[in-house]
Amino acid sequence: DISTSPLYVYKTTFSGKLSLHEDDEEIYGVLSFIFWTFTLIALFKYIFIVMSANDNGEGGTFALYSLLCRHARLSILPNQQDADKKLSAYAIEESADTWHSSALKSFFEKHPRFRKGLLIFVLLGTCMTIGDGILTPAISVLSAVSGVKLKFPGLHENYIVIISCVILVGLFSLQHHGTHKVAFMFAPIVTAWLLCISGIGIYNIIKWNPHIFRALSPFYMLKFLRSTGMEGWVSLGGVVLSITGVETMFADLGHFSTLSIKIAFTLVVYPCLVLAYLGEAAFLSRHHDDIQRSFYKAIPEPVFWPVFIVATSAAVVGSQAVITATFSIISQCCALNCFPRVKIIHTSSKIYGQIYIPEVNWILMCLCLAVTIGLRDTNMIGHAYGLAVTTVMFVTTCLMVMVMIIVWKQKIIITVAFMVLFGSVELLYLSAAFFKVPEGGWIPLVLSLIFMAIMFLWNYGTLKKHQFDVENKVSVNRILSLGPGLGMVRVPGIGLVYTNLVTGIPAIFGHFVTNLPAFHQVVIFICIKSVQVPYVSEKERFLIGRVGPKEYGMFRCIVRYGYKDLQQENYNFENRLVSTIIQFVETGEGELTESSDAPEHSFTCLNHEENMMHNTHVMISGIQNLEGSCLKDESLQILKAKESGIAYILGHCHAKANKSSSFFKKFAIDVVYAFLSKNCRGPDVVLNLPHTSLLEVGMIYYV
Repeated sequence: DISTSPLYVYKTTFSGKLSLHEDDEEIYGVLSFIFWTFTLIALFKYIFIVMSANDNGEGGTFALYSLLCRHARLSILPNQQDADKKLSAYAIEESADTWHSSALKSFFEKHPRFRKGLLIFVLLGTCMTIGDGILTPAISVLSAVSGVKLKFPGLHENYIVIISCVILVGLFSLQHHGTHKVAFMFAPIVTAWLLCISGIGIYNIIKWNPHIFRALSPFYMLKFLRSTGMEGWVSLGGVVLSITGVETMFADLGHFSTLSIKIAFTLVVYPCLVLAYLGEAAFLSRHHDDIQRSFYKAIPEPVFWPVFIVATSAAVVGSQAVITATFSIISQCCALNCFPRVKIIHTSSKIYGQIYIPEVNWILMCLCLAVTIGLRDTNMIGHAYGLAVTTVMFVTTCLMVMVMIIVWKQKIIITVAFMVLFGSVELLYLSAAFFKVPEGGWIPLVLSLIFMAIMFLWNYGTLKKHQFDVENKVSVNRILSLGPGLGMVRVPGIGLVYTNLVTGIPAIFGHFVTNLPAFHQVVIFICIKSVQVPYVSEKERFLIGRVGPKEYGMFRCIVRYGYKDLQQENYNFENRLVSTIIQFVETGEGELTESSDAPEHSFTCLNHEENMMHNTHVMISGIQNLEGSCLKDESLQILKAKESGIAYILGHCHAKANKSSSFFKKFAIDVVYAFLSKNCRGPDVVLNLPHTSLLEVGMIYYV
């Protein structure tokens, strides 16, 4: 994404009223801005500083937010427990708080509205990144294909748009195959592209203007702003396109190591792109009239077509990287209850994390085609792109300031210096980009507002549902007072009751037994939740505990996932669950029971993989082989109950706004949230529950 920026940076920067004079001051000034922006933001900020603020090797807006949530009480995720802090990925370095880190933590703890405001701020950055997934393919492919007009001047613009649309449709149509089948070509294509543009840059410097290096002096930036005034300032919205992709680079950190990105960027990407920008500026200094097609005009005639092919291929690769990042971001949002449940498909059985989301893919394609056909102009798309990029970078800077205070506990002067240096530069570009709102900059604003509204409403409705579950849960003591039979008929089998609660008995269980006073011999309350870490290892996945004494036959299982984990089990979940509970029974952990509504201490994490796999093998081999085994009677009863069958009990809840609610709230809940709930993936589909054994208990909750 970063490497394809030379296709459109100069073109977009000089697309307004900014004109070229004979003394080349404007070209030198723009080149100076590009060089120092690229050096300060891409190299110093992201490569040397931001890359260090990773969350167990994961990068991006959500990773920074997760890091902050673990070190301060900022998380709005429900069902967080002290036991979660014992996860290996949750590791927090214990060090004394500084006065400013302590003050910032207490401020957010005392003001819940600011915690919600921080979430909205993070969602803003996330939505702008999703906007990149729409704008990057449009501007990259359209810019690359437009080079054909140099060889065929009579070619109508409509044909350029049609060719671009065909490439885009092909790109999105191939997403379901996954990137792993063609990924081996990505590195050679990008390497060839970087070598091409750097080689052409050196050629243009030598041929047209060997003194172009003088433009690297910051003096030319001041001179540029002084001589061009308002028009020069507004044109900076095009300069910022030179660093598109830095946020995606940070977000994709989990697929690589920090060191590999630092080496690749510092030794290859940075020098190649600097030479490319220098070479194009050298060409422009002698060819002022070619400003709107300077990239392809600067290519020597004998190598035009090979470079054109590589440019188009590089544009496709850059677009592919951003589309893949968008899938990853949407998946994280789903895990953190900030996006409706969607179908997530694994595209590779060997490479973890390569996913495909059909609904999101086709929506992205339609929006991308709409932008390409509707605007038909890379300059207008560039204005939209610039606003999206600068917004995301500024969000990252603000989150980094909080990380430096709360997590790294840096001195206040260092934090202020970071904010002033990088924040001021980004605000300068942000102000220039906002001036382009009427000329295409409105697109990311509208898209981000729509996505933010969806995310916030979904998060609001989900939290209200959890609040309803908490307020209407049945007391454990009340259930236990009914005796081991629970005041109803206990039939053979295992009943898996899915709930959002980590304590207490869910209302759907009471609702079920009230209408049908019979239940299974073994009851397991299952809570599947996300925790504020990127990944949870398999050995730490389950937390097991009892609900009441063992004669009641009730257990609670909490299944934990990180925000980058894919909540789709690749193994037989029922066998794994039952074997884990048998291990819990066999290891003598049964005396720790949940006899009240505060059972934090009662859960045990079972992580003996060998025993677990052994138990699974024993269980699958059948009860007949267990007659002479040394398993306890309770374990044998659980195995017999499994042989009798497993039933899945799931709540099917509908949200309704209170009659006294405002019109806006009624519209948000009764129309928008209800529409999203009806059309998103059902929890039974997400959990891959067999419909023949599924019971749904309907309930209505008011918010």
